[in-house]
Amino acid sequence: MLGQLEEVARRVGIQIRYDRIKKVEAFSTGGLCQLRGDYILIINAQAPLDDKIETVAEAVNRFDLSQVYLKPNVREYLEKFSHNKKVPLEEE
Repeated sequence: MLGQLEEVARRVGIQIRYDRIKKVEAFSTGGLCQLRGDYILIINAQAPLDDKIETVAEAVNRFDLSQVYLKPNVREYLEKFSHNKKVPLEEE
């Protein structure tokens, strides 16, 4: 699932980086940001696989996926996160 979601992220223009994120007060899996017009999803390389999958799913769900082909199992998985859908970052 992670590989499929990473491919969806690339198709909508999200660059994914896996980095070690130092623990400050609480464990952070990562998140989506916009830098000079580019979307970058930074994910803690030490995060459990399920957390990585959820982080990518939440990020791609912020984008309009209506014109992106998604395998049925990926579309079904992303529907779990549709209630968290937010406006694109440039409008925030």
